Amino acid sequence: MRLTSLLSMAAKAAFPHDYRFGTNRPWTVAARRLNPPGKKRRKVFVEPVTKEDWSVFRGDVVEILSGKDKGKQGKVTQVFRHRNWVMVEGLNTHYRYVGRSGDYRGTYVANEAPLLLNDISLIDPTDRKPTETQWRFTEEGERVRVSVRTGRIIPKPLFQRKDGIIPQQWKDGPKDTSPEDALQKTYTPSLKTLEEEVMEKMNIQEDRRSRRSYWY
Repeated sequence: MRLTSLLSMAAKAAFPHDYRFGTNRPWTVAARRLNPPGKKRRKVFVEPVTKEDWSVFRGDVVEILSGKDKGKQGKVTQVFRHRNWVMVEGLNTHYRYVGRSGDYRGTYVANEAPLLLNDISLIDPTDRKPTETQWRFTEEGERVRVSVRTGRIIPKPLFQRKDGIIPQQWKDGPKDTSPEDALQKTYTPSLKTLEEEVMEKMNIQEDRRSRRSYWY
């Protein structure tokens, strides 16, 4: 199955009204374990935030406003819009043992817990302090985030792939194929078979024709 088909299926997926979203993808085993079939869960009330009003994205630098890591700043690594959650790199961590068996106590690992959107605040790049933001339009008509305190535009973070490459900052090397060469049409489709195309390229003349066959 193509990736586009899977993405379209995931986009059109319908969930029960009492489905409880978590930090795992809905089709994973962990999410199915959290929402077993036939089990009714208590409804979780989430403050509705429209897609247009959402102002925190992956890669933003934020400051925690409450909790044990209050006043610390970090980078947002994951965003969960169904629950108004964000994950901040290295903050709000919970420690536990993994792989405990017999006399072996397991490996002590740290897991980052999600934070509510109301418990964090974006950092103003002017003075590196938390600030409230608003969506406004520039003279060119571009919709941008603006700091309420200083009026400074807070640009959206650049998208970074899993391999660490930022497409907007990528520069082609000597061995990279340029976009112009990649988009250039070098093949002309025809109704000829591969053998006929090869014979035409090599100037091979063939007068014989295969007999017509019938399948009864």
